[in-house]
Amino acid sequence: MLNDPERYRVILPAIARVAALAVVCAGIGWLWGARVGLWVGVACLGVLYLGQLVYLSALGNWLERPSLATIPNGIGAWGEVFARLYRQQRASEIAQQRLIDNEERFRRTISALPDGIMLIDASFQIEWCNPVAERHLAVSLRRDQGLRLTNLVRDPAFVAYMGAGRFESPLLFSPLALPAATLSLAVVEFEPARSIVVTRDVTQSERVDAMRRDFVANVSHELRTPLTVIKGFLEAMIDAGADLDSTRLHHLNLMYEQADRMHRLVEDLLILSRLESQEGPESEEDVDAAQLVAEVADEARTLSAGRHRISVEAEKLRLRGSRDELRSAYSNLMSNAVRYTPVGGQFTLRCVAQDGGVALQVEDTGIGVAPEHIPRLTERFYRVDKSRSRETGGTGLGLAIVKHVLIRHQGRLDVQSEVGRGSLFSAWFPPESFRCGFLRFQRPLGLRDAAGLGLGAAATLFESA
Repeated sequence: MLNDPERYRVILPAIARVAALAVVCAGIGWLWGARVGLWVGVACLGVLYLGQLVYLSALGNWLERPSLATIPNGIGAWGEVFARLYRQQRASEIAQQRLIDNEERFRRTISALPDGIMLIDASFQIEWCNPVAERHLAVSLRRDQGLRLTNLVRDPAFVAYMGAGRFESPLLFSPLALPAATLSLAVVEFEPARSIVVTRDVTQSERVDAMRRDFVANVSHELRTPLTVIKGFLEAMIDAGADLDSTRLHHLNLMYEQADRMHRLVEDLLILSRLESQEGPESEEDVDAAQLVAEVADEARTLSAGRHRISVEAEKLRLRGSRDELRSAYSNLMSNAVRYTPVGGQFTLRCVAQDGGVALQVEDTGIGVAPEHIPRLTERFYRVDKSRSRETGGTGLGLAIVKHVLIRHQGRLDVQSEVGRGSLFSAWFPPESFRCGFLRFQRPLGLRDAAGLGLGAAATLFESA
């Protein structure tokens, strides 16, 4: 909109011309009569009117195809109008060219990324993708733009992942177009009707992880036999050690305790290697969750040996998965409660319906965990109190086993704890209807502190499980 000085600069010359015309017509009327002056005035106004029509027509034709090169020329007020249109059109074309250049620079930047980037709409139709995404998913932007991505990429794991619509965790899969590669795929919803599909080639890191798992499994397997032999001989020497002095007998007991601890460590490492090497449980079955809780409670009474008060609250619920793995995970939660609850304390084993799924819970009145330690509890060998962990005989792998069991069952671990007051560990499993097979999800577990804040689920987008 024009401000007052600019408006006057356009209008005042036109008013001045009309005023000059009126003066001329008045002079002619004074010299040759009013009739002649009136006709001269009418003729001049007609010429001005026709001029306005010509300029309006030129303006209308230009507005149909606006271009900087075709702006009409004019005189008077129309000259000022066309000059303003020229400046505005020039500024618009400069801004448009700048946007085109920025978009082209952005596309070149995205195309140079080592990750695949694809833009899709709410119907999974391809709007744009970079060359890396074309290579990862075997699509072509020129040929497949506007087509549904799930119709082009027919990998069962990918189709199930996209159809489930739960993109909080990336998907690991080997595409049919690149059978020797492993891709990590994530979907980022940035608009109500648009999403970004990000693919990353993690083949090398997967190979390194596989080598690490094989190494740990092989070493653990080779250590199992000599440790078993050492334990057996130490046990025999202790049983036959009536003639030994107290110092030697004490040393033998210490050796046996450490050999037994190393044996349990090897067993846990073998369990972890097996959990990592398989994408899902070897077999699924309907598991009576209440019976599972009762069995672990009996195990807890044996482990506690009367040092704690143990209660059970189990609803009649069922789980779908591997019974052995579920029991192993829940038993590890229980053993932690026994180890870290002082004598005379209490812990409760529960099975409850929660958020549409099933939660296996262990609540204790133990020493508790500080909030800064909660996000790292499922790391291997991570110990809040190293000296106390060694005294209680823990291997440091129990919660890591729980984590991998939950990943394989697409569950999560919620932790609420307060130092000196106790902890609540809750292993939550989704309902079967929300589980789209045992896909290889990279799922960070949702660890929560006493205030209920998600501390573990905020891992990086491509964090390896």
